Amino acid sequence: MVHLKIDDKTIEVPEGTTVLNAAKMAGIAIPTLCDHPNLAPYGGCRLCVVEVEGARTLQPACTLPVFNNMVVRTATEKVRGARKFVLTLIFSERNHFCPYCQVSGGDCELQNAAYGEGMTHWPLQPNWQSYAVDASHPYFILDNNRCILCRRCVRACAEMVGNNTLGFEERGARSFLVADYGVPMGESTCISCGTCVQICPTGALIDRQSAYHGRETQVDRVDSICTGCSVGCNLEILTRDNNLVRIEGKWEAALNGGLLCEIGRFQPIEDTTERLSTPLVRKNGALKAATWDEALKAIADHSAGLAALASTHLSAEALYAFKQIFDGGSSLEEGAFTALGAAFAEEIGKSFESNLSALNSADCFLVLGENLVKDHQVAGFFVKRALVKNTGLVVVDGAENALTELADVVLKPGKGSDVDVLNGLLAALVKLGLSKAGLDAEKVLTAAVEKTGISADTFLDAARLLGTASAPAILFNEAGLAKAGKVGFKALSDLAQAIATPAVIGLKGGANSVAASQYHLDKPISIEGHKAVFVALGDEKPSQRLIQRLEGVSFLAVQSAYASQLTAKADVVLPVANWMEQDGHYVNLEGKLQAARKAIVPAEDVRTNEEALKALAAAMGVSLNDDWKAALTRRVSAVAIEA
Repeated sequence: MVHLKIDDKTIEVPEGTTVLNAAKMAGIAIPTLCDHPNLAPYGGCRLCVVEVEGARTLQPACTLPVFNNMVVRTATEKVRGARKFVLTLIFSERNHFCPYCQVSGGDCELQNAAYGEGMTHWPLQPNWQSYAVDASHPYFILDNNRCILCRRCVRACAEMVGNNTLGFEERGARSFLVADYGVPMGESTCISCGTCVQICPTGALIDRQSAYHGRETQVDRVDSICTGCSVGCNLEILTRDNNLVRIEGKWEAALNGGLLCEIGRFQPIEDTTERLSTPLVRKNGALKAATWDEALKAIADHSAGLAALASTHLSAEALYAFKQIFDGGSSLEEGAFTALGAAFAEEIGKSFESNLSALNSADCFLVLGENLVKDHQVAGFFVKRALVKNTGLVVVDGAENALTELADVVLKPGKGSDVDVLNGLLAALVKLGLSKAGLDAEKVLTAAVEKTGISADTFLDAARLLGTASAPAILFNEAGLAKAGKVGFKALSDLAQAIATPAVIGLKGGANSVAASQYHLDKPISIEGHKAVFVALGDEKPSQRLIQRLEGVSFLAVQSAYASQLTAKADVVLPVANWMEQDGHYVNLEGKLQAARKAIVPAEDVRTNEEALKALAAAMGVSLNDDWKAALTRRVSAVAIEA
C-alpha cells in the first residue's frame, strides 16, 4: 500500500493507483474529459493537471502513479488557471456554441467542466473550420464540429469492442474523426454497438432517436437487463412521459462492462412493429375484439389435447406457470441449445460450464459452430478485443462466419460434422504429444480428414495453438452437436479434458434458455395429432419455420406483444407486455439469475405474460404455485445457477 496526501487529506491506496483514482477513492473530484474508467489512461486533454510537491510542472492526474509520501494539490490558483486555459483552447477550436447544441443542458461533459470552473465565456476568438456532418449511419450521427479530440470513441471501439473502426485523420487541431479509411460511417465496418455514442463526452456522436427527447435531469432511469439473447447484458432504460428515450449500458456492470450490441441498444428504439392492445377472437372467419374472459374461455374450451410452446424470451415466473399448465409443453427452442448439456450435467452429477469472465484471461479461443459477429455479440466483443494481445483463435464452422477473418486457423468442414472435427483435433493433440488420450492418433486423424475434407496440417496447426495455451477457452453452440446426440457432447468433453484447464462456455438461445431447460421445457414436441395449439410468444417475433409448422392447425391461440403473420392466423390472441413493460427474472448463459424491471406502463388491456398465463390457468381450472425460484435448482444444470 502507498501513503500520500491529496489536498491535506492523508490516504492509503494500492501501489500502481493513479492520482486521479486515488483522489476518487478519497472523495476528491478532479475534472477530466479524455479519461474513462473502462479505458486505459490516455493523458490527452490535460484538464486533470495537479500540483505535485517536488515536480517542476503540473502533472496529469490520470496517468501519474502515486508514490509513498506524495503530496498533491488539486485546486490551487495555478491548477485552476491551467484548467481554464485548457478549456478555453478546446472551446475555441470547434463549434462549441452550447445554446445551439443538442446535448447542452447537463449531458455535455465539456459544458459541465466549464461550469465547474466558473466559466461563463472564453476570451479567445473562435478559429474553427467547418466539417461536414456524417448522417449516413442508420442509428447515429457524426458531427466533427462538436469533437474535442479526446479519442474516447476510438479507444472504446478498439479496447472495449475490438472492432477498430474509428480513427483520426490529419494532425493537431485539424484532426478529425473518421471511420476506416475515410468512408461514410454507414458504409464502414461499424457493427452498430453504439459504444462510441455513449462514451462521447460532447455532441460529436449522437443517436438519431434520443436527441432533444430528454436530458439527464428530464428522464427516468430504470436498471434492467437485455433479453435479446442469453448473455443478459445489464443496461439502463431511459424514459420520459412513459416513452422510451434511449438505452444505455451500465459502465460498472460486472457482466458486460457497459457494452451492448445493436439488438440491445438500438433495435428496441427503432422497432415499429404493430402492438396488440386488446384480446382477439375469431368470429365468422375474422378476428374481432373481445374481452379477456371471452378469449380465455375460448382457449379453455379447446384444452383437451392442447399442444403448447413457449418462447424463451418469457420470464422464469411465466415459464414456470406455463410448465404447470401444460405438462407436456416445451419451449420454442425444444432444447436445441441446452438439452445435451443438461443431460451431460445430470450424467456426471455436476455443472461443467464456465463464466464469461474467463474470456478476459484466455490466451486461446476455440469457437465451435457459433457466429459471434452476428449472435451473442457482446461475448464476441470479449473475444475480438483479446486478439490484439496475441491471443490465438481457432474457428470451426461449416457455414459463413465473419469471425474467420480474424482467426489464426479455420476448420471449415465441407462434409461430415462438428463431431468429426472434434475427434480430429483430439487426435492431432495426441500426435503432437500434447495429450495422452488413449487413441490411435494416426488412424483417427486420417478418418477425420476423410470425413471433413480438412487437411491434416490444418488439424495440427489448430491443435498446436490449443495444446500450448495456458488458459484456453471453448465457446460452442450446442445446436451444431445436436444431430450426433450424446456422442457429440462426449467428443467435446474428451477434447476439453485433453486441453489444459479450459473454460467451456455454451452459447445458448433466448434470454431464458437455461430456465426453460431447468423446468424440463427442452424436449422436442410433435404438433401432428393435436387439433389445438397454444403458443406463448411474448415479445419474440415468430420465425417462418414456426409459422409453416403451424399451418393447418384446427385451433391456434397465440399470446403475443406484437401483431404478426402468426397472430393473423390465430383463432384467439392474448395481448401481452414486451420486455420493458413487465418485471421478471432471467437466467443467463452462465447461470446468473437477473431481474428485468418494468420501465414503461403498457396499454390498459395488456397484461404481463405471467398474468395472462395465471388467468388462463384459472379459466382451465389448473392450480398453480409460485415456487419458480426453487424449481430452477431441482435439476443439475450445465452451468452453476446463482439463485
